[in-house]
Amino acid sequence: MSQHPLWRPSTTRVANANLTEFMDTVNRQYSLRLTNYDQLYQWSIDHSDAFWQTLWSFASVVGDMGERIVERSPDFPNKDSRWFPDAKINFAENLLQWAKDMPNNEAIVFSGEDENATSITWAELVQQTSGVAAYLKECGVEQGDVVAGYLPNIAQTVVAMLATASLGATWTSTSPDFGVDSVLDRFGQTKPKVLFTTDGYHYNGKTHDNLAKAREVREGVDSIAHLVVIPFVGGATLNADETCFNAILKKPAPELTFTRVDFDSPLYVLYSSGTTGKPKCIIHSVGGMLLNHLKEHQLHSDVKAGDRVFYFTTCGWMMWNWMASALASGATLILFDGSPFYPDAGVLWRLTDNQGVTLFGTSAKYLEAQEKQAYLPMDEHKLSTLKTLCSTGSVLAPEQFDFVYDNIKKDVQLSSIAGGTDICGCFVLGSPISPVYRGQSQVRGLALDVEVFNNEGKPVQAEKGELVCCNSFPNQPVGFWNDPDGKRYHDAYWGKIDDIWFHGDYVELTQQNGMVFFGRSDAILNPGGVRIGTAEIYRHVNQLDEIIDSVVIGQEWQNDVRVVLFVKLKPGIDLNDNLERKIRTTIRTSCTPRHVPAKIIPITDIPRTKSGKLAEIAVRDVVHGRAVAQLSALDNPESLDQYNHRPELQE
Repeated sequence: MSQHPLWRPSTTRVANANLTEFMDTVNRQYSLRLTNYDQLYQWSIDHSDAFWQTLWSFASVVGDMGERIVERSPDFPNKDSRWFPDAKINFAENLLQWAKDMPNNEAIVFSGEDENATSITWAELVQQTSGVAAYLKECGVEQGDVVAGYLPNIAQTVVAMLATASLGATWTSTSPDFGVDSVLDRFGQTKPKVLFTTDGYHYNGKTHDNLAKAREVREGVDSIAHLVVIPFVGGATLNADETCFNAILKKPAPELTFTRVDFDSPLYVLYSSGTTGKPKCIIHSVGGMLLNHLKEHQLHSDVKAGDRVFYFTTCGWMMWNWMASALASGATLILFDGSPFYPDAGVLWRLTDNQGVTLFGTSAKYLEAQEKQAYLPMDEHKLSTLKTLCSTGSVLAPEQFDFVYDNIKKDVQLSSIAGGTDICGCFVLGSPISPVYRGQSQVRGLALDVEVFNNEGKPVQAEKGELVCCNSFPNQPVGFWNDPDGKRYHDAYWGKIDDIWFHGDYVELTQQNGMVFFGRSDAILNPGGVRIGTAEIYRHVNQLDEIIDSVVIGQEWQNDVRVVLFVKLKPGIDLNDNLERKIRTTIRTSCTPRHVPAKIIPITDIPRTKSGKLAEIAVRDVVHGRAVAQLSALDNPESLDQYNHRPELQE
């Protein structure tokens, strides 16, 4: 791994960073002389109580913090700790506090595939939230109730979430690309009282109906007493028992009030991908989400009031929840819904220029696709306002680091961030005062005692192992829905190593204290007993001109495991002996002989989840003749058919 940084922040940028100001605050308050990120990180894990207390004040959290910072259980001081047990706060109150200072500034901008932007001001956001909150009160929604969205990534979705949170109720959402069965798997467990939807949505130049599916969901979930329809594409006729969102907004609304709740009261229910069974319903707290996202935005991403934050996401991915919290830092949300390649590969970069985006968030797969299409944003766009580029969702290969700095922007903080739905946040992320090294996530998150454990359960550096977190943190889940004794939650994260969070990523902590990811632990290849991360293979195979995409698994074979690589080829390309030889030589040269696949098999589609993650476990199950637990979790379940009963895998 290269030890020469691809980027260093300028002295001006370091001096003006929120992180520098926070470090100065810590130095003054605790009579310290911290001068760099590593020192601040060590202090934050040695004194995590003081860190979170200081952050509360630094980020101007609205609410009553209470006397106690953390209450630790004697049996499980990490898993069962309660942060700020005396606090009373409201999530929406914190996100909307900036309306007082800049009522006429833009709070949310929305742009779709037609590239016609619309916006609402902070004052309008408060007014609309008040109107929807009044409607929800009429529906009997209160603390303890769930409100759901089956919605595209539009401004009204943020309004519905804020209105729900203002009442102390719980919000849950999914996106319109989910089929009815997938939505029933989720909302059928969480039992929402009110469902928000649109009449339709746009994707890849086409208009798709969503209202018919939402009506099926309402029929299938008996708790849904009210269906609110947002007229987004137009032309739909509502039934008598359905409410138009615009009609709600036309009613005079009372002044918006906020129900302050406990720090660990449920704010969101997020769902695991569901590829290994019915989706887990993960409960995230009001305080945990607020405080952690303030940390990740202000300290790690340098988000300031007036910044303009964009993340390409749907409402079925945790990055939507992450992005929405940027309002709490006084940032404007830049929303986009549709295909990131329609009408062409430049649509999101034009949005960046037109809207002055300062933080651009996307997936590693998007950056890889841009490179595959030879689309070079640096040649087509100014990107003068862009300060930070975040990538997540899968491993960002070193070659994509090169692509960003060679073809997007040279002076940009590239943050390869990683965590997950499980914590609705990140274990590793960026630092605006630290260098970026090729192929590495910059830093471990402040106040998170993240280590890499080897097979003996010992922390190691410059050696591959399992990502764990050895301390308690405010945004660990409240628990799982319908898990009264907490056993499913305990087994999912805390059961492998006593009172230590086991995340399930195969990683390496580098000499620069960055993190390199090699894939999910449950997808690790194990030929001859040697553990190989799948990302090590994708990194080199997917760079080949002939290949669009690939998926690799370990096949049980003759009392061992052999590596099997499936490749999706460009149109007109055949998998002949020369191409097979090229693939094997590339892997052998770039990795090791152990990485070289025993079988290379052409396919026409790669199964992925709704959030774009590779469904390696589903492919492995099909190859071994095992049932795939939740086909509805996949975006393209029909693709699995071509992995079944392959004659090449019987020899």
